[in-house]
Amino acid sequence: MEAPDSSVSRSGGCRFPAWLPARYIFAVLGSIGFAIIYGLKVNLSVCIVAMINSTALMATSEHHAAVSELHNISTAAAAGPDLCMYPEDELAAGGAKGGFDDGKYVWNERIQGLVLGSYFWGYLVTQVPGGRLAEIFGGKWVMWGAVMVNALFTVLTPLAADIGYAALIGARVIEGLGAGVTFPAMHVMIAKWTPPFERSKISAIVYAGTALGTVISMPMSGLIAGWIGWASVFYIMGGLSLIWCVIWPLIIYDSPETHPLITEEERSMIVTSLAGDDPKKKHSANAAVPWRAVLTSGPFIAILVAHFCSNFGWYMLLIELPSYMKQVLRFDIQQNAGLSALPFFTMWLFGLLFSNRLDWARSQGYLTTTTARKFATSVASVIPAACLIGVCLAGCNRTGAVAFMTVGITAIAGMFSGFLANHIDISPNYAGVYSEPKETQTGSVTYNLLLVSKN
Repeated sequence: MEAPDSSVSRSGGCRFPAWLPARYIFAVLGSIGFAIIYGLKVNLSVCIVAMINSTALMATSEHHAAVSELHNISTAAAAGPDLCMYPEDELAAGGAKGGFDDGKYVWNERIQGLVLGSYFWGYLVTQVPGGRLAEIFGGKWVMWGAVMVNALFTVLTPLAADIGYAALIGARVIEGLGAGVTFPAMHVMIAKWTPPFERSKISAIVYAGTALGTVISMPMSGLIAGWIGWASVFYIMGGLSLIWCVIWPLIIYDSPETHPLITEEERSMIVTSLAGDDPKKKHSANAAVPWRAVLTSGPFIAILVAHFCSNFGWYMLLIELPSYMKQVLRFDIQQNAGLSALPFFTMWLFGLLFSNRLDWARSQGYLTTTTARKFATSVASVIPAACLIGVCLAGCNRTGAVAFMTVGITAIAGMFSGFLANHIDISPNYAGVYSEPKETQTGSVTYNLLLVSKN
């Protein structure tokens, strides 16, 4: 008797070939989705350097007073100046711009901080409803809606900026509303699509898109802004993102059980492995969330603290790194974009390799799942903390500062195989709910951090 053709589905249609597992197609497209969200999140951080009229700001009395104060402090300090000065800089009296092109918006640092931080106002709001909606209705359409909203309002960003900074803040808030549901939605989908023995690897592939999007967006934004103009950054990136919005709903489904293109072997393997993980965890999507048990759970609180602390530094670096590269290390916009992207490129590579080795160590019995998660979280926390201290000690040494920044951001990739995967381990059925408080706390901290740093 002939074996059934694995390329034909139960309904008689075609399937993915056996060498192209559906779960990895999901992981790659999910990673691209996060790359889009993060790319559209950080492009404004690069473009705002080109949007601002620095000469006009220098002419204001408020700015002159601030520069004068810094100058007095620096000349009085016995150990040398506090402001970084490099051979290519042309400072002060003659009004030279130090090699930076001016934009047309005269927005002071307070307004710039509000514009960059407003994204997180929206991000804060949709965490809880996003996770629950994904559990009830499925993560597929929740994720699609998030990317679609971000793509559309990215295209509208230049128009909003021309109307005024208040309109731009409104557009960024709406983008944040969309982005806020992405992690809860993806947690729900990963819980349904990932066999326990591949959880570190697939989680890392999906979440590495956050670094990949930054890697692509930062240099691309700098190059486009330098060659064509900053407005083109938003038109091109927003337009390209819409391609994903066409592909995702066509070939991605909420679970292996509902996917018409998956092979029977892969479907059976995923469903069986998840059932064997803990049959008692099966529940109805409409079941009430055991909030008391969640909020009093020791493992949940530990994940909450780890996520809160790690993402405090992660979002600070993600949003503020281009400004640091320009205002402190004084790189021009194209150098700025490339060097700002370098740490996120190494982070992307390290995240994929590190997760693969962790899964191997778990499969060989060298590490338990708990030990692997703790080790990965420690890598993502301790090394970046030490490197940020190193950046402070490096001062105006460009090479040292960039090296410390690169190593520190690279190590943050440990979070993909650490606390980001851990809540799926402890409660896959409530993965979206478990992510909500952690992400909400992170957005709140980031918002406050940006306001404090810009005032």
